[in-house]
Amino acid sequence: MQSSKPTFEKFHARDNEEPKEIFMEITECRTADIVTLSLSGKLDGTTAKTFEEKILTRIDSGDRRIIIDVAELQYVSSAGLRVFMLAAKRLDGANGKLVLCGFKKTIPYHTLNRILDPVRETFDTAGFFTIFSTYGSHEDAIEGVQA
Repeated sequence: MQSSKPTFEKFHARDNEEPKEIFMEITECRTADIVTLSLSGKLDGTTAKTFEEKILTRIDSGDRRIIIDVAELQYVSSAGLRVFMLAAKRLDGANGKLVLCGFKKTIPYHTLNRILDPVRETFDTAGFFTIFSTYGSHEDAIEGVQA
C-alpha cells in the first residue's frame, strides 16, 4: 500500500448567510488514492446540491475509493440521501467503492437514556444500512474501502 501525506480542503455551503445559520461544511482529506469527505452541519435540500457537485467532481476526476465521514453531520434529508445513492451508483458503474463511517453508536430503542442520532435513524429508516458498508472508525473505513 502506498501512502502519502493527507491533504485537506474545506468548503462551506451557505457562506454568504448569517453566521447563526447552520451550514454544511465539507472537509476533504486525501491519503494515497483514498478520498475522505467529512460532512458537518445539515445536509438538506439547500446544501445537497453542493455535496452532489463535490462528490461527483471527485468521481469524474478519477477517484474510485471514497469514504464519507458523517460523525459531525447533524441532519440529513431525503435530498441528502439521494446524493449518497447517486454517488454509489456512479462509483459502482466505474468499479469504485463508497463506504461510510462515523455513525454514533446507539443502544436499544426501549432504553430511556439512549443517545439520539437523527442521521443514523434516517439511514436506518431508509434502509441504507443494507445498501452501504459502514464502519465505526475512519481507520476501519480505510481498510474496508481497500478490500
